[in-house]
Amino acid sequence: MSSDAPLYERDPEAWNAYLAEGNARQARKRVGADVLIRDERGRVLLVDPAYKPDWDLPGGMAENNEPPATAARREVKEELGLDLEIGSALVVDWVPPHGPWDDSLMFIFDGGVLEAGQLAELHIVDSELQDFRFAAPEELAGLLRPYVRRRVQAALDTLRGSFTTYCENGYSVTNPRSRQE
Repeated sequence: MSSDAPLYERDPEAWNAYLAEGNARQARKRVGADVLIRDERGRVLLVDPAYKPDWDLPGGMAENNEPPATAARREVKEELGLDLEIGSALVVDWVPPHGPWDDSLMFIFDGGVLEAGQLAELHIVDSELQDFRFAAPEELAGLLRPYVRRRVQAALDTLRGSFTTYCENGYSVTNPRSRQE
């Protein structure tokens, strides 16, 4: 083989070592995956985590090398005993560093509308949760942290449209009106 050939052709092991070295130095992102679940009246399912203030959407952090949609499904099942088909990504939100945390990527997936039978089976499975409730969209401001409320509002807006919304700290990058709040 010609010495002019690229490294990946000349020496695949050296190429993999080169890639591994780069991978070890690159930034790692925490990934969270929440699920927007509604009832037939359009209210949003919220959970009350025991380990932090304010209400939140069901979901949580992805495990190492776990796809976000898989994490969302796993978390909802672990928290509330619901084995839901996870729909499309509604929001991808970059969250800047805050407190002791590095930046992260947060996803909200469409969990659909629960039917009466599913509502009747809804219960807390995970001791990390204190309670759950459904809240009308106009109640969210009083229950969610501001950046979470913005992210949830972006997800609700996306449901009315057809494209995933990319946000930074809950503000839609594609909708400048979201920064006027």
